[in-house]
Amino acid sequence: MPALIRVGHRGAPALSADNTIESFDAAIAIGVDMIEFDVLPSRREPGALYVAHDHGALDERRSPTLAAALAHFATPPFAGVRLQLDIKHAGCEAAVIAALDASATRERAFISTGAHGVLARFRALAPDIALGWTVPDRPLVGDIPLVRTLYRRTIPARALARLCAGEINALVAHWSLVDRRLVDAVRGAGGEIYVWTVNDRRRIAALAALGVTGVITNDPRLFAVIEQTDAL
Repeated sequence: MPALIRVGHRGAPALSADNTIESFDAAIAIGVDMIEFDVLPSRREPGALYVAHDHGALDERRSPTLAAALAHFATPPFAGVRLQLDIKHAGCEAAVIAALDASATRERAFISTGAHGVLARFRALAPDIALGWTVPDRPLVGDIPLVRTLYRRTIPARALARLCAGEINALVAHWSLVDRRLVDAVRGAGGEIYVWTVNDRRRIAALAALGVTGVITNDPRLFAVIEQTDAL
């Protein structure tokens, strides 16, 4: 893996509709190290899992099933590419693991979520799969600056405690919460820190300089700024 892991957020939605096979293909054509995508249980088909961010998106278009997406990721163009499954609702943990096993993609899987209880269930069912805690894991009421500031202050200690307890392997943090203190806390505990969703070249460069593990973006073409810097 490179110094900065390049992650396509739902593929490459700057080029094609997010959470689709076309979007995943666009991301891999540009050159990413990881593809993040959403996993959502269907409300209409008990037990069915789809690649969609929410039920509105699922109802509006023909979203791929999780099985179809993983089968696509098992094809040669995606060899070695890590897969970040962002779990939107609890209750599908065993089915997700079964789908990973059926597609032989389990060893490349990275599970992330902010949904309560999901990470603990994955840890119990599949302790070998890396887990990432997505923050903020609850709405920051009205996005009031004071509330965000207070939340930001507590995250380093909370992340450190979860890493040390073996509950998580990584923190998946919104860019507005990331500073030197947070990066040092996570990396110092041996964890990874991924930052979402960053669609600005200068911010990507600044985060890379800060030492984050990876950056998640809607437009993987923006990673060219890091590649150009590394080449100097």
